[in-house]
Amino acid sequence: MFKRLHPETDDEITFDFEGTSISARPGDSVAAALLVANIDTFRETPVRGHPRGPFCMMGACFDCLMVIDGEANQQACQILVSDGIKVARQLGAAKIINDSETDDEL
Repeated sequence: MFKRLHPETDDEITFDFEGTSISARPGDSVAAALLVANIDTFRETPVRGHPRGPFCMMGACFDCLMVIDGEANQQACQILVSDGIKVARQLGAAKIINDSETDDEL
């Protein structure tokens, strides 16, 4: 279903997905790398907990929201994978932090 647009390469990078090391190629989005690794559930809906995964792969549908390097609500289809990043599913609603909150209040 998906075809890589960049040329074949032996270059490989790895990143952490919920404690599992995932291999990817430079230039892959986080979403593409996870789909290649047969991971297709990226988040759960906030109200009913239904699984969601990438749909459009171009940043329009927001079904690929994940926690990337500790930041929730990141569009995995829009972020290029980099060596050593930490990625996790987004389960339920993400906490919204306003500018007036400090780390001590969280």
